[in-house]
Amino acid sequence: MIKLYTAATPNGYKVSVALEEMGLPYEVHTVDLMKGEQKEPWFLKMNPNGRIPVIDDDGFAVFESGAILIYLAEKTGMLMPTDSKGRSRVIQWLMFQMGGIGPMMGQANVFYRYFPERIQPAIDRYHGEVRRLFGVLDNHLAKNEYLAGDYSIADIANWCWTRTARWSGVDPEPYSNLARWHRDIASRPAAQRGIIVPEDSGKRMKDDADGEAFARNARTIVEMGKPEN
Repeated sequence: MIKLYTAATPNGYKVSVALEEMGLPYEVHTVDLMKGEQKEPWFLKMNPNGRIPVIDDDGFAVFESGAILIYLAEKTGMLMPTDSKGRSRVIQWLMFQMGGIGPMMGQANVFYRYFPERIQPAIDRYHGEVRRLFGVLDNHLAKNEYLAGDYSIADIANWCWTRTARWSGVDPEPYSNLARWHRDIASRPAAQRGIIVPEDSGKRMKDDADGEAFARNARTIVEMGKPEN
């Protein structure tokens, strides 16, 4: 059985959603980021970079969420075409998330939510880039039901991040095509199950008290120089 080492972050949810969509049995191991478990020797043996998520598939460790998604898709023959062009389309949009959506929203989170000082030029810079990337998605989704043909790991990866836009301080409402795509994926039972593994951060972020407590804890990680995921 696959062992999933994860926490309640967008990168963690990418893998749990994929596992649920694929119907693969898996065992959840929650990594306490606030205690720095992702930097302990036992974890670093699986991922030298000290970040979640990681899977252990019968003794074979895979780290980096995008690499895990590709591994699982190839293992199961699901959520990614096998022909070279179809596979490339999926990987292009997966890399769009890995190189753009994730890093820019992550930095927006840091400066808008977690950083102890409010540095408005940094907030404006990352908010502006997130909005630009959302515009790219919105324009593409105006002509396509999903990002790369059929529903795929590319949709999972991008959705797990963009669904948290308000936490990053970005209003998703102007992007009507993106909103339609969000609703479509959010209605999938496997997606609903995946975003509560190991816990539902959505409820936490909607609750003012819980959200502030989470932000304080995340701020501690930023100040200690320990990446969130």
